[in-house]
Amino acid sequence: MRKSILSLGIAATCVAASFSPLYASSSSEYVYVESNTAAANSNSIFAFKRGSGGNLTPLPGSPFLTGGAGVQYTGPNLGPFDSDQEVITNPQNTLLFAVNPGSDSIAVFHIDEDGSLKAVEGSPFPSGGNDPVSLALNGNTLYIANQSGDFGRPSTILPNYTTMTVEPDGILVPVGDATNDSSHPFEPTVSVAAGSSPSQGLFVPGTNLLIGNNFLGGLIQPFQVDWQGRLQAQPAIALPASEFDATTPRFPLGLAANPSTPILYVGYVTANKMGVYRYSQNGALKFLRTVPNAGQGICWIRSNKSGNRLYTTDTTTNQISVYDATDPEFPVEIQTLTLQGVGNAFQISVSEDGKHVYSISQRDSASFPAGQGNVLHTLSVNSDGTLDETGTPITFNVPATTRPQGVAVVDLQ
Repeated sequence: MRKSILSLGIAATCVAASFSPLYASSSSEYVYVESNTAAANSNSIFAFKRGSGGNLTPLPGSPFLTGGAGVQYTGPNLGPFDSDQEVITNPQNTLLFAVNPGSDSIAVFHIDEDGSLKAVEGSPFPSGGNDPVSLALNGNTLYIANQSGDFGRPSTILPNYTTMTVEPDGILVPVGDATNDSSHPFEPTVSVAAGSSPSQGLFVPGTNLLIGNNFLGGLIQPFQVDWQGRLQAQPAIALPASEFDATTPRFPLGLAANPSTPILYVGYVTANKMGVYRYSQNGALKFLRTVPNAGQGICWIRSNKSGNRLYTTDTTTNQISVYDATDPEFPVEIQTLTLQGVGNAFQISVSEDGKHVYSISQRDSASFPAGQGNVLHTLSVNSDGTLDETGTPITFNVPATTRPQGVAVVDLQ
């Protein structure tokens, strides 16, 4: 994101970096990034192993083809590249799921013991809509946000949130319609307004709630979920006008839930603030307050496992902010770290042990030198939750209009 907020695109074919394999055998942490390559059947997943010395080593066979294509549009408009959770894994770290936004499909891989990926039989699977951009998993149900917003591949299909059943072998099967019962109005697919640009679907652990983020529609969209994963839309809410200048669009971008209390955090990308909400069991959202963000263009948000620290990417300024969330309703910003090199900070992930944070920066501007801006940052978490970037970021050697997206971390110990 820059002055125009965010316009990001992605794709990748190779990684230009030299890594020492010295420590590779002593770590069980693996990092995955989607190339988002636009050419047909060229999208792929880069896979790395972390050494005890902090180096990331590309795995043999990486990148692993997804069997689909990435985002087609590479211009400056908002929406096509504004998404999160493009790459996720199941809690057992045996399956990896990735979007193919340019071919309307979802790739599913088995994760082998050595971190390598093997496509599930039949992968990729239809996404149930146009331009899938975000994934969430609860048990054996996969939730997909189909943005239908790729200007390079226009579609009359409405954006939607849809559900799939994940079979034990990783195969995706559409969830069937519920019986015609007015007392049970849940559906496997719920469409939203054209142009609303859903960017994220967040399943709140321990609840029956999926919370969607209709970025350009300016709405937070909660859903209740039934026992088979079907959806029932609850009243959507707009961001409060009191937190914005009269001429500033009220766009939400970035959702994260506190792991122990019913608190939701929302990035107010155009206001440089983070919204704090309380949610009820039925998905009703109550706005509590905003807290300031020292960076510009706050987007994606992650919490550590205990919930006492939050990490946000500040896209315009290529920074990561750290918040003390000891009091979940009153998070306090304690650090704003500028990432190395040029680019725009975007997706972010916290390692399972909480010791590392990984973030993608993207080449969002033609003013950045060719070959620079598309990188993977590795950050160490200090005892107080603040971050240090001590190593050199990994640079993805990709075409100027291509930007890798999404980052997932697993520990295969």
